[in-house]
Amino acid sequence: MGGNSRIVIVTGLSGSGKSTALRALEDIGFFCVDNLPVELLPKLLEIQAASTSEISKIALVMDIRGKYFLEKYKEIISDLQKRGRNIEILFLEASDNSLVQRFSETRRSHPLSDSRTVQESIHLERSKLSDLKQMADNVIDTSLYNIHELKDLIQRSYLLPSSDKKLVINLTSFGYRYGLPPDADIALDVRFLPNPYFIQDLKDFNGTEKKIKDYVLGFDESRQFLIEIYNLMSFLTPLYEKEGKTYLNIAIGCTGGKHRSVVILDKLAEYFSERNYRVNTNHRDIKR
Repeated sequence: MGGNSRIVIVTGLSGSGKSTALRALEDIGFFCVDNLPVELLPKLLEIQAASTSEISKIALVMDIRGKYFLEKYKEIISDLQKRGRNIEILFLEASDNSLVQRFSETRRSHPLSDSRTVQESIHLERSKLSDLKQMADNVIDTSLYNIHELKDLIQRSYLLPSSDKKLVINLTSFGYRYGLPPDADIALDVRFLPNPYFIQDLKDFNGTEKKIKDYVLGFDESRQFLIEIYNLMSFLTPLYEKEGKTYLNIAIGCTGGKHRSVVILDKLAEYFSERNYRVNTNHRDIKR
């Protein structure tokens, strides 16, 4: 039973929301442990494998608070994976500004502070964890999520057993004036499409509403663009799955993130849903 267990290691930058992620996983049935020393991971899994209990889903927060974490995580995790353990790494990060603000609001000190400023500590930690981020199965930038939105995203991503799911598709619409989503694997710019913002009767609606959908999709270039994107995705997604990728983050942007990107993103969500992919959608800037 132990070999078929699902183990999610929650890690990443201090202040990025790891405690929120752990509570979210606990609420969907994971056995959770915070701040587990990485050198104890093999022993914990050994005990779990030998146990007659029904603990088949485990989530563990492990990060730089652990004394030997940086020195030992790569060797220990890689060894367990080679031995057939189903270990997934969830890496949380956030922008410098978001992290500084969170440390200011909570009045917590950064684990690497010593004589450093918060900003310096963040930069140092980001550097130290760069290799771990490369190992991660799923990277989430939490800068623009509140606690409830992050909890919802985590739960939707990890509800299905890992053996039952195909590539998980995370779709984000955004406005270029507010910045590119930093965790995007693929970013598509749809600012070439006709803009409803300049139509007086349409500008106050958004891309989830029929008036805007009919307008944006009423042009030949919109319909042709969707055909090209569908063809690209049908080519790419099997290759990503073959390579072992478990999450694909696709961002679609227009000027303000309210009209064109929303319409195209929802069509792409339909495409993936019809093919039985697990799809998460986030219209990041629709209310701005």
